[in-house]
Amino acid sequence: MEEQRTPKPHKLVVNNRKTSMVTGVLDVLSFDLNEILLETEQGMLMVKGTDLHVNRLSVEKGEVDLSGNIDSIAYSGIAQTGKADGGFLSRLFK
Repeated sequence: MEEQRTPKPHKLVVNNRKTSMVTGVLDVLSFDLNEILLETEQGMLMVKGTDLHVNRLSVEKGEVDLSGNIDSIAYSGIAQTGKADGGFLSRLFK
């Protein structure tokens, strides 16, 4: 039987395009200096920029603090990865 979980509140705060605080994070799927991909309660969140860093990560609390030069932030409508259809990344790279 699948375990029911209570959704965490999701919040995204960006300060002067230099720092960001995200809550409601389920997983950090990938990150490098130019792109960070997060799975959140509201779907996939992609942060693009330069010199990006994950300063603090608390998977238990679902919180991530980011820093760098933030150029764009985009959500996709896909709520979760790893489904039977192959997941977000496999669809992205088809």
